[in-house]
Amino acid sequence: MNQQEQDQQEQDQQKQDQQKQDQKKQDQQKQDQQKQSRQKQDQQKYEQHHQEQQHERPKHDHRKLGRELGLFDTDPLIGAGLPYWLPDGAAVRHTLEEYIRTAERRAGYRHVYSPVLGKRELYEISGHWSHYSDDMFPPMDLGGEQVVLRPSLCPHHAVIYRSRSHSYRELPLRMAELGGMYRSELSGVLGGLTRVRAIQLNDAHIFCTLDQVAGEAQAALEMIRRAYEALGITPARYRLSLPGPGGKYVAAPEMWQRSTGLLTEVLDRSGLPYEAAEGEAAFYGPKIDVQVADGAGRESTLSTVQVDFHQPERFDLHYIGPDGAKHRPVMVHRSIIGSVERAVAHLIEQHGGAFPAWLAPTQVAILPISDAELPHADALARRCAELGLRADVAGPEHGTLGARVREARLVPYQAVIGAREAVDGRVALRLRDGRRPAPLPAEEALARIGAVVDGYAHDLWDDMS
Repeated sequence: MNQQEQDQQEQDQQKQDQQKQDQKKQDQQKQDQQKQSRQKQDQQKYEQHHQEQQHERPKHDHRKLGRELGLFDTDPLIGAGLPYWLPDGAAVRHTLEEYIRTAERRAGYRHVYSPVLGKRELYEISGHWSHYSDDMFPPMDLGGEQVVLRPSLCPHHAVIYRSRSHSYRELPLRMAELGGMYRSELSGVLGGLTRVRAIQLNDAHIFCTLDQVAGEAQAALEMIRRAYEALGITPARYRLSLPGPGGKYVAAPEMWQRSTGLLTEVLDRSGLPYEAAEGEAAFYGPKIDVQVADGAGRESTLSTVQVDFHQPERFDLHYIGPDGAKHRPVMVHRSIIGSVERAVAHLIEQHGGAFPAWLAPTQVAILPISDAELPHADALARRCAELGLRADVAGPEHGTLGARVREARLVPYQAVIGAREAVDGRVALRLRDGRRPAPLPAEEALARIGAVVDGYAHDLWDDMS
């Protein structure tokens, strides 16, 4: 190759490198614009929520409405703070749990199961026994050992992590579980689904390097944002929960400073408005709390992101670094919807029982006008089941068509089948929001409903205009 060809080759390479740099710069600018747009939308939602709160009065009490709609109930024989789920409530709960599991799998989480009992020693190591025992049930003596109903899942996940050796190449290792835990709540504070003694927690723990903490916490906040969008939830505010005076916190000043600095950095980078609150931290570390409010303005924590240096040290967790030596991972605790009970309570009050179509216990109410259309209604219900849609048939034995329409007022879609629809294989849809699309072939109608459900959309119908 002569000098001229070499020069030309170098020029071509430089041109390609420049094009790559320009493309990378354009991609980064596009990502920055999208991030700024999301931050602006979040800020607008935050401000709008507070403006609406000034005028809003309590509209729905989930304790009353949940029972009226047949979602859950309680019985003294089972015990206070131990609600049971009825079929419609179980459908909502199952759908919510599957949404979370799917979102976590897509985000690279691996699911585990762990027992709801643990030896007292486990919680002594984690620090729960010395800092949190007032909220735990008393130990039970079994075969010379004391076991406890767990108040948290994180000690179990720490033990699962240390059961295998790990390389830095495996990190971040994201471990998730929808698992039961128990809190010894006082009788006076129990109520509905918001304060219970048996809790199903959407929990996850990310074991990562120090350099990965901020990115993992940021990704967790993004998962929370997407979940709230699908569920129709508007945060009341974001809170940076810090330790306060008193002895309920682990005494490790350097650890608290590092953890607080990391979470502050994440919140500042996200552009989310937040407030710092002393005395609200977990005993082992600070946390980002996503607060929601009911119609009366009462706040509760739904979602959290926490940074924990304490438990990796207590359980002697480590990974093998690129230098072949042992290193201590950081543990990021993260919950997208918190407890399933509290999440459903908030959703009942938020939507007044009129859940988004994908979450509704009954998605399609099939209403045959007369007994003659019952076979067609049953066939449509079977087709809904095949497509994964939850449908119920309410025939003439349940009253007039008008009465059945009113009874199904919270159902997203009502499929009315008269003589003409039965002959043509069509359905006349009534939407919960009052719209009445033109009669459609049954398969087309169900396909369009399925698209709304699969897309977690809030608009019940795409007019395709």
